[in-house]
Amino acid sequence: MTVAPPPRAATGVLPIQTLTRVECDEQLSALLWRAGSGWRMISSAVLGGGIGERSWVLNAQVSHGYSRTDPDAHLASLAREAGAWGPGVGLMTAADVLRYGRAHDDGVAAVVTAGLGVHGWAAAPAPGTLLPPAPGTINIIAAIPAALTDAALVNAATTATEAKVQALLDSGYDCSGTPTDAVCVATRIPQPGEEPQVFAGPRSLWGARLARAVHSAVCAAVAPVPGGSLKSARTRAGS
Repeated sequence: MTVAPPPRAATGVLPIQTLTRVECDEQLSALLWRAGSGWRMISSAVLGGGIGERSWVLNAQVSHGYSRTDPDAHLASLAREAGAWGPGVGLMTAADVLRYGRAHDDGVAAVVTAGLGVHGWAAAPAPGTLLPPAPGTINIIAAIPAALTDAALVNAATTATEAKVQALLDSGYDCSGTPTDAVCVATRIPQPGEEPQVFAGPRSLWGARLARAVHSAVCAAVAPVPGGSLKSARTRAGS
């Protein structure tokens, strides 16, 4: 696997490295955030999901028709090859991760990769399945430079998801996402004597910043539907 240095624009709390590899004669890419120590994350990812201390986040592109039944082991192997050790978060997508959207808002950063080949609404009549899902197509990674309680972390993941749906509607899509979207929100580990934030809803201090950053990043990552409205995205960009 080839590791490229972070682009000059990748500043702030979420600098991204680009990785490239070849699998089955296909060149694939990945994004790696070497967060380091001092971070707690909440994620729905197949590797490192849940709530806990994590030191890196990998968003790996895989081929269309991906059929491995051990995606967690696959992601862990890719992370080790890139030199990312210790506990981390691993996400997958068949979308081109090099076409990611990025946004910042008052210290909060978000990076989003998106592919909307299969999209729809969460509440649908289709039956569920126990089979492993295909790789996610809208992956959200966000970083908040503040400490949050566990409940506020759950609140933050919800806020990020709400902002994603808003961005899709503002971009002209009639959907809430894809069946395999994933999210990862990172916050700082509280320092001794520090009181973590207890709220991260869209009207709280950090939740509002998170919502705006994720909304702008999703809008940047998806291709707008012709005739769709980008009013909210333009409002965010001009604020």
